[in-house]
Amino acid sequence: MSCCAPTEIISDLERAEHAGPSPEEMLLASRAVGNGLRQSDLAVPGIHCGACIQKIESALSRLDGVENARVNLSTRRVSVRWHEERMPPIVPAIEGLGYETHLFDPDAGTKDQTLAELIRALGISGFASANVMLLSVSVWSGAEGSTRDLFHWISALIAIPALAFAGRIFFRSAWNGLKHGRMNMDVPISLGILLAYGMSIYGTIHHGQHAYFDASVTLLFFLLIGRTLDHVMRERAREAVKGLARLAARGAMVLRPDGSRDYLPVEEIEPEMRILLAAGERVPVDASVEDGASDLDCSLVSGESEPQRVTPGAVIRAGTLNLTGPLTIRALAAAKDSFFAEMVRMMEAAEGGRNVYRRIADRASALYSPVVHLTAFLTFLGWVTLSGDFHRAITIAISVLIITCPCALALAVPIVQVVAARRLFESGIMVKDGSAMERLAIIDTVVFDKTGTLTVGTPRLVDPGAVNPKALGIAAAMAAHSRHPLSKALAQTGAAAPGLALAEVRELPGYGIEAQARGDLYRLGRADWALADGEASSEAGTVLAKNGKLLAQFTFEDRLRDGAGDTVRQLAAKGLKMEVLSGDRPAAVARLSRTLGIEAFRAGVLPGDKAGRVAELAAEGRKVLMVGDGLNDAPALVAAHVSMAPATAADVGRNAADFVFLRESLAAVPLALRISRDSGRLIRQNLAIAGIYNVIAVPIAIMGYVTPLVAALSMSLSSVLVVSNALRLKGAEKSAAKAEREEGGARHAMGTMEPAK
Repeated sequence: MSCCAPTEIISDLERAEHAGPSPEEMLLASRAVGNGLRQSDLAVPGIHCGACIQKIESALSRLDGVENARVNLSTRRVSVRWHEERMPPIVPAIEGLGYETHLFDPDAGTKDQTLAELIRALGISGFASANVMLLSVSVWSGAEGSTRDLFHWISALIAIPALAFAGRIFFRSAWNGLKHGRMNMDVPISLGILLAYGMSIYGTIHHGQHAYFDASVTLLFFLLIGRTLDHVMRERAREAVKGLARLAARGAMVLRPDGSRDYLPVEEIEPEMRILLAAGERVPVDASVEDGASDLDCSLVSGESEPQRVTPGAVIRAGTLNLTGPLTIRALAAAKDSFFAEMVRMMEAAEGGRNVYRRIADRASALYSPVVHLTAFLTFLGWVTLSGDFHRAITIAISVLIITCPCALALAVPIVQVVAARRLFESGIMVKDGSAMERLAIIDTVVFDKTGTLTVGTPRLVDPGAVNPKALGIAAAMAAHSRHPLSKALAQTGAAAPGLALAEVRELPGYGIEAQARGDLYRLGRADWALADGEASSEAGTVLAKNGKLLAQFTFEDRLRDGAGDTVRQLAAKGLKMEVLSGDRPAAVARLSRTLGIEAFRAGVLPGDKAGRVAELAAEGRKVLMVGDGLNDAPALVAAHVSMAPATAADVGRNAADFVFLRESLAAVPLALRISRDSGRLIRQNLAIAGIYNVIAVPIAIMGYVTPLVAALSMSLSSVLVVSNALRLKGAEKSAAKAEREEGGARHAMGTMEPAK
């Protein structure tokens, strides 16, 4: 089972026909990612192993202007972030290593050409292997003289098309590596196959008793079985993402300023365009509702099956389905920047993490070729010296070349990561980086935000009739400029109240909103910030103030997020310490913490204080998981060892998190922890299997007790063991979930909680 697959060998004439994208095409296809950086995505079909990844990432990282480069093995995608002042020579650098490149298109090529080639090669090698084995049985049964030679020559003829067609998958990859001055895992495999065939021809010409045509074609057959299974598994791991992408809208009816209508592909829809969305159509991009009312099926994005009612002013996500009525919506982002596209990118990025286990496996694989070649050469010299039998010495050396293929080692980490990422995706959890699973597995402390995290974050104003209508109107006008849950509740409740013309409106994360109106300063938010000295009260909550004087005080109520109580109990049972950090009043935070059974909490915390507390815990040697959703949680999410956010989080918080859970329940936290720990355990087991296999198999092969055919079977068996062990992750997760359901019983009803500003 090999890890380096076909890479096309391109002549100078062919290279002109298959030239990569021009700098102009690269620039047009790139997208801005903030901080003066742009990202380009390239498809490189020739990537198939850790050595390929390391070579490409190293070459690109050395280019001037490149911020970072990441290779995704499953999608064969190379993502490069570069400073937008000047485009680096990305394509020439990759093609200089011998890889063909073109712009990445997730919808291109509905037919899997690689799989088709593998299946054809597998069929030919399987046919040849079966027939050669039948002829070999006749030889082993006692055929002598001319009869034996005839069977050997027939075997040689049958093996030629198998080596020429099926073997080219390995030969061209090996040649491409050697041509560009690098070794890969297909070099010794190709040597083993060709030497076994060559030695068999030599023996047949000289009427020798032994020939190993069966070993060469059987080795090809088993290698191709392994590669085909590996390819199919990776494609199956991406089926959910592909299905998700196929459900995305392909275009939409755009309303032009002059009243005309154009149907545009989704890629051409730009922010601020007005779109007519009929019932039964999917939302093409993130947008806000301008006119109309309808029910939306949001299950594709949030996992919730209950339709959601939307009215003018509501923000809707790309990928949701309009069920009942026509809507006029205004685009808030381009398709490539929508939440739906972000979901797909996060899933694809899950396997690309450069975690510790993967770096260990990659380094070991990089040392493989020189070590194996040296071992086989020394084995050959040793046996020639001891026995003087050239034929036996080279046969044993061939067996060493074959049996030491580190496919099990190369598959140990990525196979588990692929399966784990799929399990998380099926459970509504997106992973931005494979290394995040490794970091999550070793946490010992969990820090929760309150509003929007432990609570749902959709509060309502308590007793709005008790608030002065004018003050309510001013507060609603100010709140309309913010996406904070309390602001949304105020804006919705006071939409009909008389407002005020505001100027210089700005939001201060962790404090509130301030604005100028007729020379007066209005503040909506924390009492200790909005009110003048002496006016503030620790229990005042959210207030509206004019020039530091109290105009109105607002009280909200919220409910706990589904699964919050069970989540806290499960994490406590795992021995994890928990803490709540909130900007809300001490009484409200204390009440929530007592309800959930969390002893440690801090109230009235500002964004910088949250990050500072996470840093304090890290300084104490704690591995902190931060779970938060708001703009004021972003610094803490970045500072934590690993972080998590709900899909309803603010964009900056969602972008800062390592995991994003799409469903409302907080049960995603212990589920992700369990899958991460299980995947870490399986990775360690796989590395142990690969190591033990080599410790046992290599000495036996060196001592001459293994024929090339047995070596091929042993090598394939080690890879099958690693893949089978990785597949146990799915069963382990289901068993744990079943046990948890049996122990959990009925959920406890939770009361309402007052959220923080």
